[in-house]
Amino acid sequence: MNIKSYFEKLEKQFGYLAFSDMLVSWRESEEMSRASFAKKLGISVQNLNDLEKGRRIPSATRAAKIAKKLGLPEKGLIQLAIRDSLVKDGFHYNVLLESA
Repeated sequence: MNIKSYFEKLEKQFGYLAFSDMLVSWRESEEMSRASFAKKLGISVQNLNDLEKGRRIPSATRAAKIAKKLGLPEKGLIQLAIRDSLVKDGFHYNVLLESA
């Protein structure tokens, strides 16, 4: 299953998937504390808290680094981060990345 159809399937079942939701779901499914998850990602607990609460949206570079540390496709997490940034600015567009 490609990443686009994976996220479409999740959103059809559960609604809009934000980067923050993905982080919380991942951490909780692994039964990790914020402190241990932040350590795994190489960020501070406060920074993780800001990401999980949606107060900060990661850059594409940071989303790719988080994806790598979680063993997820970077393309999918970059798409979520870019879309969240657009939504924050009032633009409701779907984002699809393609390799050049």
